[in-house]
Order: sequence, then structure tokens, then C-alpha cells
Amino acid sequence: MNQINKIFFTLILGALLAFSTVVNADSHTKNKLVIQVSTDDPRTQRIALNNAVNLQKLYGVDNIQIEIVAYGPGLGMLTKKSGLAQRVESLAMQDITFSACGNTMKKVASKTGNMPKLLEGVGQVTAGVARIMELQQQGYAYIRP
Repeated sequence: MNQINKIFFTLILGALLAFSTVVNADSHTKNKLVIQVSTDDPRTQRIALNNAVNLQKLYGVDNIQIEIVAYGPGLGMLTKKSGLAQRVESLAMQDITFSACGNTMKKVASKTGNMPKLLEGVGQVTAGVARIMELQQQGYAYIRP
């Protein structure tokens, strides 16, 4: 009977250790979020930036990956003419990824004759909507303020 107790105790201890490892690994999972900006409304654009900052504060910069994808009328937020230019450049240095839609940029260039000038730290993707879809397929949560 003593041998059975030892085996039982060992099995229980092993199960507890395995469970705690699973829980511990899960608590280090990096959160991932994509934020869509497709409007030229400055208030909505500020809300998108506020959402990103608030989540970085909540989870910690190292525990959340955030990408803001701008297309259509929202592209202006990521250009040199934006009223939010300083804030976007600052957030880009704080591990928030900004992606500008290449399709929108081409459309603006064909209408104005000039390619929009993106802010420092802003990347370009082929298609904003496709980028959002790809990120969702990679497990990113999606919000649109």
C-alpha cells in the first residue's frame, strides 16, 4: 500500500507540474492587435492611437504587438500633412507598427500627380485590407474605432 501511495503522489505531483507549466506558458502569450483606420475624421484617428497606447500600458510594451493599418481616407493620418504626425512618429518609436496602403497611395498619386509622403517609421503594404486579413489569419484581434 505504501508503494501505491508513492506512485499516486508522484502522478499527482507530475500532473500539477505539467499544468503549472501550461498555465505559465499561456501567461506569456503575446497579445496581437490590428487597428483599422479608414476615415479622415481626426477624432476617430485619435481614438485609434489612444486604443493602442492604452493597451500598451495595460499589457506592457513587450506583451502586445500592435499594427495600425490605414487606407482610403485614413491614409492622411500617416502622411507629413497629418495633424497627428508628431504623435504617430513618436508611437512608431514605441513599438507600434504603422502600415500605409499602397493601393491608396497610388490612387492619390494618380489624382494629384504626387505620391503621398509617409511619416518616419511608417511602412507601406500592397493593400491595406489584405494586410488586415493576413494579420487576422495570424491570430491578431481586430478593432475599428
